[in-house]
Amino acid sequence: MTTSLDLARQLAGDLVALRRDLHRIPEIGLHLPLTQQRVLAELEGLDLEVTTGRGLSSVVAVLRGGAGTPGERPVVLLRGDMDGLPVTEEVDVDYASEHVGAMHACGHDLHVAALVGAARILHAQREQLAGDVVLMFQPAEEGPGGAEPMLAEGLLDVAGRRVDAAYALHVFSSEIPRGRWESRPRELMAGADTVDITVTGAGGHGSAPHRALDPVPVLCEVVLALQTMVTRTFDVFDPVVLTVGRVSAGTKDNIIGDTAELSATLRTFSTAHRELAHRSIERVAAGVSAAHGMTCTVGFSEGYPATVNDVAELEHGRQVVLDLFGPESYRERERPEMGSEDMSFVMAEVPGAYLFLGACPEGVDPQDAPDNHSPRAAFDDAVVPDGAAWLAEVALQRCRSL
Repeated sequence: MTTSLDLARQLAGDLVALRRDLHRIPEIGLHLPLTQQRVLAELEGLDLEVTTGRGLSSVVAVLRGGAGTPGERPVVLLRGDMDGLPVTEEVDVDYASEHVGAMHACGHDLHVAALVGAARILHAQREQLAGDVVLMFQPAEEGPGGAEPMLAEGLLDVAGRRVDAAYALHVFSSEIPRGRWESRPRELMAGADTVDITVTGAGGHGSAPHRALDPVPVLCEVVLALQTMVTRTFDVFDPVVLTVGRVSAGTKDNIIGDTAELSATLRTFSTAHRELAHRSIERVAAGVSAAHGMTCTVGFSEGYPATVNDVAELEHGRQVVLDLFGPESYRERERPEMGSEDMSFVMAEVPGAYLFLGACPEGVDPQDAPDNHSPRAAFDDAVVPDGAAWLAEVALQRCRSL
């Protein structure tokens, strides 16, 4: 009997070629017309119910299984994100980005190719598929976020009944050896918010700071005070990370400006710590500013929530990995990842599992390899068939068990 892995290996050449074609044409954000058209072309000829997004370049395809009872079949969602990053590629390959200033530096081209492969594998086995599968091709995972608008456009009910379980994978260019899968129960990735702080003083001449209220040193104090606040407020076993990524003030060396501002990223895993962090940041910034006779404003832009694996769905996904690739193919991560992911919005609505797959090039030490998002990040596309096989098989088996 032909298995999902057999079919994936038969498709390997086509899937790798697709990945490399996509790598040449990275697009950023919500609108990915070239990528969308390529996905639609790859799905042509399959018996699918295909829709495209109204407000973004998404593709959603429903594959109806031939087994089970009509109207009562379960629904499983498989997701692949499609967007690139505003990064200038420095990887020397003959399929490097042709779009200046854009690169598939996070491996989403591998995700798309794997999901196309899963669609073909499931289509070939649809008479054994005891349910319906929603294929979610999503833009803007890197921002501003494509999962939320897809949910608003009816993603979870597109098959005619609510999705029962959702699955996704993410490749790593470093850290994880090629071909190894990793994940963990419950919290896997952090929630991410943006913090903007503006300290307001009174400008003046740089030669006479005593006649002004200089916001620059005060903002610097705020930065340092925030780091101390994090280490002295939060339990390290429910971690919080606050990193200031941008500081801005002034227009010329001898001018004291009225304001100084910063932007920071806040990473949390629990709602309690997220809310406490917001309150604490406001208190510290206001207190330091007031101590110097100044005022401040603090704003928060809530980003992606924490990505939380459902214990049962992760166990199902892990068992499929072991069935397909053997007992040494999976390792449970000891700690969650401080990166964030907007698949979290889907997994907040339905039980789901999210797994990592090592795609570090052969012969490269994963601990020394450039990370995802680096202009030098390189991914071994030999793992694309593995991703396709896992996505297909996790849907086949989950529909059967549901």
